[in-house]
Amino acid sequence: MQEGSLSDFIQVHELAILRWLHIIAMVYWLGGEWGVFQTSYKVVNPALSLDERGRHMDTAFRIDIMARTGIISLLPLGLHMGYIWGVQPLGGTWLVVMWLAWAAWLALTWAAFAQRATPRGKSLSRIEDWTRYLLIPALIIVSVTSLAGYGPLDAGTGQKWYAAKLLTFGLMLVIGVILRLIMHEWRDLFPRLAAGPDPAAEARLARSIRLGRSVAYIYRAGILLTGFLGAVKPF
Repeated sequence: MQEGSLSDFIQVHELAILRWLHIIAMVYWLGGEWGVFQTSYKVVNPALSLDERGRHMDTAFRIDIMARTGIISLLPLGLHMGYIWGVQPLGGTWLVVMWLAWAAWLALTWAAFAQRATPRGKSLSRIEDWTRYLLIPALIIVSVTSLAGYGPLDAGTGQKWYAAKLLTFGLMLVIGVILRLIMHEWRDLFPRLAAGPDPAAEARLARSIRLGRSVAYIYRAGILLTGFLGAVKPF
């Protein structure tokens, strides 16, 4: 390959490459959520040994990290494509800063996962939770004001799908926080179960999984809607 040909290829096909990565991130998000959902049945099954339940919980965390990687990657990919499409105005240096922030966020997420069984891992996980507490209202406010015609995103005829997609993404992050808190609870309850039979802890596990399974159906529908808005661009 001649010098410069790779950079020329990327420049010419930038949007197509971003779209491809966006599809991959969406697949990991939806597929990972389904994997955690199915594994949860084993985690909360009191008929299984605690060691076996613990192995299933570890599997759930290993699946979940890929789903979280997809979620974290979708936002900068979508904003980058939005600039190319002309529906969001921030490009240039702002895009560079955005991708640097993504790298830091991803490093934090993976560090929390790698050290999940340690006090440091729990602290990192709490910091990661706060990234969502700050991001979610920002996404919802920006998307709602844009749909109302006040910007900062362009939402004229044929462009409203972008702000609507950002809104559904923000709302799905809310459900994602609920599911994250449920997994935090699993992590905190297992040491109690390891100390001996604990009906109260088992009852809390059962309640958390009922909540998780209920919101998971909404979650999957919302993910599909988010993908539909991006693919079809209906309005």
